[in-house]
Amino acid sequence: MPNPAEVVSTYFLAKDGNHPFLMRRAFAQNAQLEMIVKTDAISFPSAAKGLNAIEDILCRRFANDFENVYTFCLARPTHVNRRHFPCNWLVAMAEKDNGPIRVGSGRYDWHFSPDGPCLAERLIITIDVMQVVPGEELDRIMNWIASLPYPWCSPSEALEDMPATDGLAPIEHYLKTVRPLAPQA
Repeated sequence: MPNPAEVVSTYFLAKDGNHPFLMRRAFAQNAQLEMIVKTDAISFPSAAKGLNAIEDILCRRFANDFENVYTFCLARPTHVNRRHFPCNWLVAMAEKDNGPIRVGSGRYDWHFSPDGPCLAERLIITIDVMQVVPGEELDRIMNWIASLPYPWCSPSEALEDMPATDGLAPIEHYLKTVRPLAPQA
């Protein structure tokens, strides 16, 4: 039976690698997705209901626009996260055809089924910061992001070799100020 860490890892493999079928190992059939976007640098529908809609939004449509996607949880779930796992995240991705790079951070709130297999019944994705960096920075950004331990990375590990560029200053600030999140009772 999967646990929260396996569910989240499977989600990353599905989303980052454009494998919609893997979403079935992460989400319940009637799962709900909510997106809270606090930036104009990227857009998503505000909500989706059901596994098919989640596969479409987070895999198929996402992969139409982006490649070289790497997403990291900035904390690991423990046994206390069996029902709720809140964590901060970091993502980097490039628009297709040598377009700009997006580097962002925010929060996940994973809510898992109480009984039976551990699957996500609800996921709230909050995008707090999303920076757009010119495509000419692809090698620097992707060499940095690809060197991080995937998919679990601490904020301090992410900061270690972060390229010094003005475009990443808000991400650097976010990573320096982020704190572990407590699950809801």
